[in-house]
Amino acid sequence: MSAEHDFSPWLDWIDDQQQRMLDDTIRLALVNSGSYNVDGVNEVARMLDQISADLGGTREYIDVAPQLVVNADGETIEQPLGQALSIRKRPDAPIQVFLCGHLDTVFAIDHPFQQVEWLDEDTINGPGVADLKGGLVLMFTALAALERTPWADRIGWEVLLNPDEEIGSPGSAPLLKQAALRHQLGLIYEPSFPDGNLAGERKGSGNFSVVVKGRAAHAGREHHLGRNAIRALCDFISALDDLNGQRTGVTINPGQIQGGGAVNVVPDTAVARFNIRLEQPNDEDWCLEHINKLRDWINARDGISIELHGGFGRKPKLLTPANQRLFELVRECGESLDMKLKWLPTGGCCDGNNLAAAGLPNVDTLGVQGGKIHSSDEFCKVSSLAQRAKLSALLLMKLATSDDLSWLERR
Repeated sequence: MSAEHDFSPWLDWIDDQQQRMLDDTIRLALVNSGSYNVDGVNEVARMLDQISADLGGTREYIDVAPQLVVNADGETIEQPLGQALSIRKRPDAPIQVFLCGHLDTVFAIDHPFQQVEWLDEDTINGPGVADLKGGLVLMFTALAALERTPWADRIGWEVLLNPDEEIGSPGSAPLLKQAALRHQLGLIYEPSFPDGNLAGERKGSGNFSVVVKGRAAHAGREHHLGRNAIRALCDFISALDDLNGQRTGVTINPGQIQGGGAVNVVPDTAVARFNIRLEQPNDEDWCLEHINKLRDWINARDGISIELHGGFGRKPKLLTPANQRLFELVRECGESLDMKLKWLPTGGCCDGNNLAAAGLPNVDTLGVQGGKIHSSDEFCKVSSLAQRAKLSALLLMKLATSDDLSWLERR
């Protein structure tokens, strides 16, 4: 690391931004941006475009491919998604940093959780206040602090705000991969753990749907001619769930079943959706081998067919030496700010998985301190807005003034 520098003027400036950051976080949270609420997602993008306008940079709204989903009738349809927003500045600077956060939340447009409330003098409750609208606000504040320093020209940065992270980034995954290849490190603004600690290793994830087709028949007069799709699907799901515990680190969660109609008709269609989490890349092969065996078992039945849709969208995030060095630098920055930071493994996934799979070392929980995300009890510690904006700003300033970043070179 280079000689010591006095970063305090720009860190102190962040303290003066606390109220603005809070106001912006609340304004953003009051706009519903459930993943499939395209208008809401795009409105949040426009608001953040305005919030960050003073940073300059080249700005581009990017259409992403629609998500292919299986509906309750077993048909594959296209689900439109919102736009991504890219902001890029100094692409020829010697240090290239990628910053990322998502525009969407898990709360659909008709979800009852739509308001922001104060729980105590340092805690707000609201949709996306932690995951991760507060993180986006502090991210832009950290960049604004960097832009005020005499070292800003050493860092080129790109921000990507994607519309679909909460559903696995199906449309924005190519944008993440492309960005990973043109940068040296990544910073993602998912919330920290409730105690302020950060995520290290992450499990990989796959989302799947299965469609079972049988044969309809009158449930009384010709029951014997029917082939019950629900029964076949239940057999598949039961056997699938029995795979839990058979391989270390692999968990399979059947999450939804749909099918049938009038109870006097043998159901001819049933659909299920399930999620798989895994620790090692080669766990994918084990899972697919067993799922395919179950599929063949069901397909062997007279009058029954089963189709598998989906796949593994996120590889496990493993810690490379470069990632460990980056973590250590973040820890040092935290110590300078009286923050004691640790790295904890988690079964959750985020776009940090995507970046790691493309070879980009990254820290993916630099957002606010908060918790109970994906529930109507979601909260954000208000004081963490300035505190964690300082953490990112200090990290960027230390990178800009470093005389040895060889550990970030791709190998």
